[in-house]
Amino acid sequence: MREEQGFLRTRQDLAEAAMKILRPLTGCMTPGKARIYVGNGSAHYGEDISGMECWSRALWALVPMLAGKCPEAEELWPLWQEGLIHGTDPDDAEYWGEIGDYDQRMVEMAVIGCGLSFAPDYFWKPLDDQQRRNLYNWLNQINRYDMPKNNWRFFRILVNIGFLKNGMPVDEARLKEDMDMMESHYTADGWYFDYPTQRDYYTLWGFHFYSLLYAVLMADDDPKRCARIRERAALIAPRFACWFDREGRGLPYGRSLTYRFCQGSFWSAAAFAGIECGSLVLGQVKHLLLQNLRFWLKRPIFDPAGCLTVGYGYPNLCAAEGYNAQGSPYWAMKTFWILALPENHPFWQAEEEEVFPPESFPDPQVRLLLTRDRENRQVVAYTAGNHAREHMHGDEKYEKFAYSTQFAFSVAKEESALNRGAYDSMLAVKAEGRDLWHVRSGCEKYELTKDRITFTWSPVNGVMIDTVIAPLGMWHVRKHVIRTEIALETAEGAFAVPKDWAGKRPCDRIRTETEADGRYAAAYGEKGTSVICGLEGYTGSEVISTEPNTNLMEPRCVLPMLYGRLEPGEHTLRCAVFTDAGNQMPDRIPEEVQELAAEL
Repeated sequence: MREEQGFLRTRQDLAEAAMKILRPLTGCMTPGKARIYVGNGSAHYGEDISGMECWSRALWALVPMLAGKCPEAEELWPLWQEGLIHGTDPDDAEYWGEIGDYDQRMVEMAVIGCGLSFAPDYFWKPLDDQQRRNLYNWLNQINRYDMPKNNWRFFRILVNIGFLKNGMPVDEARLKEDMDMMESHYTADGWYFDYPTQRDYYTLWGFHFYSLLYAVLMADDDPKRCARIRERAALIAPRFACWFDREGRGLPYGRSLTYRFCQGSFWSAAAFAGIECGSLVLGQVKHLLLQNLRFWLKRPIFDPAGCLTVGYGYPNLCAAEGYNAQGSPYWAMKTFWILALPENHPFWQAEEEEVFPPESFPDPQVRLLLTRDRENRQVVAYTAGNHAREHMHGDEKYEKFAYSTQFAFSVAKEESALNRGAYDSMLAVKAEGRDLWHVRSGCEKYELTKDRITFTWSPVNGVMIDTVIAPLGMWHVRKHVIRTEIALETAEGAFAVPKDWAGKRPCDRIRTETEADGRYAAAYGEKGTSVICGLEGYTGSEVISTEPNTNLMEPRCVLPMLYGRLEPGEHTLRCAVFTDAGNQMPDRIPEEVQELAAEL
């Protein structure tokens, strides 16, 4: 096992990894050290705020390192301490400024509140009286302005706990009100929602992460609530383990994926809080955390200076949200919270153990049917009923038919051409002779069972579609009953496969093979196999080259697709889709898959 794990095995390994990510930021600091600028680009807030954001998000690693007495943190802390003093001084040129309602700086205050709570010897005690007043006054602005009724409330909670732990004035009624509101977002089985129709990583790296810090800090002050927080974390842990494959890859799904290895931050917080994670033992929690981090630190996610970039598998602005500034990806540093645990903690002594989730697991709270192959080389999740109008590329991030850890998903650059739409794991339709393709964007109704999902949706006026998707191993069958008042063109995609990639030498190039004969389309190579077979209602097939930088994991991809033409009336489309983490190309559709398709 140790040889397979490779790097990142010990606490010292993680501390060095954190420092390797943090050190390049020091060369991007402003003279007063209160802002960090790591590149060009923008979010819906200005550059002065994004500079403060980057400064702040680095603290998600520095605070636990200081709390855990990691000697490496002593090297960097004086720089951030200088920035803290300058940024909160209203007479300083680098003052972080007065905030307003729904201000991004509220988000960035949270980790300073954590610093006050977990590392007061660095954040509070060394300051003189004026510096303390400045810090309190700047942070206390969060109590005077409105903020969204979502995970943002935790930012005010963490600031106020920081006040409480250092004897500063705090509105305890507001603290209770905010925690009550966050608990009102709880549904069942460990799941919280951020926005009402969304279930995604925000449950884990938002609600659970912050709640578990609360449970540690407020165990004596609010014991009943803290017990509930712990119980819910234990409930969700084995469910969340189903999102990861053997390589440590988390499911690419939902918004804010530029936070990358923040996928593992729940495991860090759970171990820090001493949560018994349901059926998972501590060695498995350790493996889930470290294996995900290992995967990400092998990816080309840094720029030449060593700074994190906006993107997912590589630098890419196409899929970013409007709140993703250049320093936003440093929220991933929350995963290093595990460094708050001392060297002699059982977490660091535990031997890593692999996790073997069930091959099929329906989770109605998150509206996913999660499957994997027997070797756990790939997780494929099938979706029903998730929708997100609030964010960029919401249809692609929540409403594909299937999501894979092997291939990630693609986002559309525009809807007038199939290659630029990159409709992997989607059925796209357009009125015959018109320009724009349309996909699922909300369901009229849906149902999730242990072996299939069904949903009714309308991509355009005059078209209603009943869809059933049923997985069987790494195959799945799709059936669409389409009732249309207009003539339609249809295009249906499998998974997008990397088109080509270079080896160690420029001449050492491996290519993905493609096939299409009108009845099926396939792409296969060393980075995976994707096949779609038409069983009923399609008129042709093709493997298209998608527009570069549409896929989240690989910049150049090919996509197997089936085509159809439908006259007004009722029609049935039926297909079988195969995916494999290797280059296994099936020579036929298995009999049991054909039987399943006939039964739908």
